[in-house]
Amino acid sequence: MKDIVSNSEIKYIKRRLASIIRGAIWKFPVIVVTGARQVGKSTMLRNEFQDFTYMTMDDYGIMERARLDPQSLWKDKDNIIVDEAQKLPGIFNAIKVAVDTHKKKRFILSGSSNLLLMEKVTESLAGRALYFDLLPMTHGETEGILMPENFRHFWDKKHIEPEQSFNAASPMPFMLRGFMPPMLQIKDYGNVLLWLEGYVRTYLERDLRELSQVESLVDFRKVMQTLALRTGNILNQADIAKDSGISHPTTHRYIKLLEISNIIHRVPGFFSSRGKRVVKSPKLYFVDPAISIFLSGYFDEESLARSREVGGYFETLVCLHIRSLCGMMKPRAAIHYWRTTTGKEVDFVLEHGRKLLAIEVKMTTNPTVHDIKSLLLFMEEQPETVRGVLVHSGNTIKWLHSKVIAVPWWWIDR
Repeated sequence: MKDIVSNSEIKYIKRRLASIIRGAIWKFPVIVVTGARQVGKSTMLRNEFQDFTYMTMDDYGIMERARLDPQSLWKDKDNIIVDEAQKLPGIFNAIKVAVDTHKKKRFILSGSSNLLLMEKVTESLAGRALYFDLLPMTHGETEGILMPENFRHFWDKKHIEPEQSFNAASPMPFMLRGFMPPMLQIKDYGNVLLWLEGYVRTYLERDLRELSQVESLVDFRKVMQTLALRTGNILNQADIAKDSGISHPTTHRYIKLLEISNIIHRVPGFFSSRGKRVVKSPKLYFVDPAISIFLSGYFDEESLARSREVGGYFETLVCLHIRSLCGMMKPRAAIHYWRTTTGKEVDFVLEHGRKLLAIEVKMTTNPTVHDIKSLLLFMEEQPETVRGVLVHSGNTIKWLHSKVIAVPWWWIDR
């Protein structure tokens, strides 16, 4: 399988998050970078921050030194990267002492366990740390676009020329292949499937056993597969437990583990009254569409296209790009969804200060006015909405209403 390459052979593609971290590191003594395994955290840090001394807690020798005398790791160094930092919680207190004592010292901490890492950091580094999530690559990043402009134009109400037509970039191959950096180097789709199979297996055997809260890997996989079929849908844990045949408490714990490991995340509901923004029924998304599609058992375009869940997978692809784009804003835009008791729904409501941006996602190559009824209803109820956007799978830009524009999925990331 010559097509499957090692991490050392993967050509580095610059990440947008690197410049944001570079601008923040001199204002905050500690930067925390989390993200799922294989999204490229270590690769980004080693390539973009070569003026920092890199060390990882995956190295047994460094781990032992950190246990015995953590200060010795950075005694004569000012700029330090500590990868897989969550593996040694005691190191955070040592880092706190270091940055309080030596004002010039700067630390970048990285780890794949999101909530565990942040909990331990917040205990020791309150007020000293800034947090970032590194996601899988976006379409724009793979094209070398580090400063996307189209998304910003949504917010500043810049006029966008209608009826533009582009070479179609069908989302189907991107959904099946996903956006994990190693996928970019694999040409044969059969080897993509092998990589995804290994990713799921390694994740189950390594990460979950380290967390020591999984009694049965078989049951855990059942929960994952059940969730995968529901990516892009409202999360109902009772339904997940029923369909997977796993008890409610165990299902709840396994869902939390998937969140901790950055495999899934929740998008909360939007409520017009700020005091009532208590999330009871969030929408669930996998971090990468290919993982959810693979777990669901769809291994080719034909079966994926016929699946009833294909709209949810496309929405998961768009969600990845929206999360990345919102993360570049200062401050980061909050992501919600909106749903009425009568079933009217807007897939994404982005909130930035007093401005709202409403986004509907439709896997169609020919969007029409019929597709934006919920958008128009939302904008009527929320006049602070600057624009409605319909993201589709086709290749044209067109205005469907004076306040609603339809654009291709990849266009928003350019």
